[in-house]
Amino acid sequence: MRAHPLGLWTLAALVVANMIGAGVFTTSGFALGDLGSPLRVLAAWLVGGLLALCGALSYGALARLMPASGGEYLYLSRNIHPLAGFIAGWVSLLAGFVGAIAYAAITFSVYAAPAFSDSSASQWIASSVIAVATLLHAFRLRHGAWVQNFAVALKLILIAGFCAFAVGAGDVGDWQGLSDIAERTDLVPPFSIAAFALTLMWISFSYSGFNAAVYIAGEVPVGAANVARGLLLGTFVTMLAYLALNAVFVLAPAYEAVAFQEDVAAVAAQTLGGDRVGLAVRIVVAIALFTSVSAMTMIGPRVYAKMADDGLMPHALRLRGETPKVAVLMQSALAIVVVWIAGLRELLSYLGFTLGLCTAATVASLFVFARRNPERVAGLPGYPWAPLVFVSFTLLFAGLAATQSPWEMAAALATIASGVVLYALVRRVAR
Repeated sequence: MRAHPLGLWTLAALVVANMIGAGVFTTSGFALGDLGSPLRVLAAWLVGGLLALCGALSYGALARLMPASGGEYLYLSRNIHPLAGFIAGWVSLLAGFVGAIAYAAITFSVYAAPAFSDSSASQWIASSVIAVATLLHAFRLRHGAWVQNFAVALKLILIAGFCAFAVGAGDVGDWQGLSDIAERTDLVPPFSIAAFALTLMWISFSYSGFNAAVYIAGEVPVGAANVARGLLLGTFVTMLAYLALNAVFVLAPAYEAVAFQEDVAAVAAQTLGGDRVGLAVRIVVAIALFTSVSAMTMIGPRVYAKMADDGLMPHALRLRGETPKVAVLMQSALAIVVVWIAGLRELLSYLGFTLGLCTAATVASLFVFARRNPERVAGLPGYPWAPLVFVSFTLLFAGLAATQSPWEMAAALATIASGVVLYALVRRVAR
């Protein structure tokens, strides 16, 4: 009897693939420029990782209580109201997957083709990456899962190799960023909680894939416990990888070399080993970004398929056979449109706000479920402290960050409001 393709390692690999993508290879340059200190940047990545672990525990609890595919849409529509679920599905479509796929694909083009100064060339490269991932996942689940697992294993090996090279290439004490910590003390701006919160919103986008496995929970044959374990394992591995990578990104090069830069990994590699190492790291990052696009192409359409089952999206998007083919094609087409109309920094802030609010609402729905069914939450790992910490700090940081970036927060709220309007139209048509 053949093993099912969605075992524990595939679930954990799905989380790792979805998390280690564009955010970690672009965020720290912007963060270092805003915060002014490498140590503050690393502290933000640690805080973001601990919050993501709380989120993974909370989503794992939801998966145990409601073992079905659909993610935020399922949990909010069943625990709160169908309107809340519809908004979550709408956010998943626009930000969680379409926007995030576009962001990863654009970053792929930044790293893979730095010689192309023509923006249209980069857009064509990004569009091609999305097209390849679509072909991989539109038709066969098993083949897509195998390729995904192999690519994630390769990605982790290459990332570990890069970090080992960074430590072994020379004396760590000679890293320019470390020297800058002592030499730039007078130039470091005063600590700003609002700027730190905005950085955490960017970092939360890098960690947002901690919930990836819940989108296909209904297709896992061995129970929801495996989904919960996959979430936690994948998130913990990713947090360790993020801390190791960002220590190299912000401590090896000089502050001026990486502050506000999009391709911080390539800059750090070039500082450590010259052009050849820089080129090698660009290849590693390109592989990592492709697996991220691939993971989101695989899991996103399961949300729309579930909404189609409930009559809130066209029936053509439903799961037919092994994959929801039409939903995969629709999602990829929209992502390609975003590639041609958006920029990296604007997308990063918008995605951080929108996904942060959506995941906080989803985790909060766990308390609603617990109030209605107190006997079922007894003994759940991490409950109630993990969801309480996640919701409280996510909303706190979002509010503080909004003082620094009000337009991106306004765009996130506009996305939610448009979901309310669209739900009313869908219900009217249904009646």
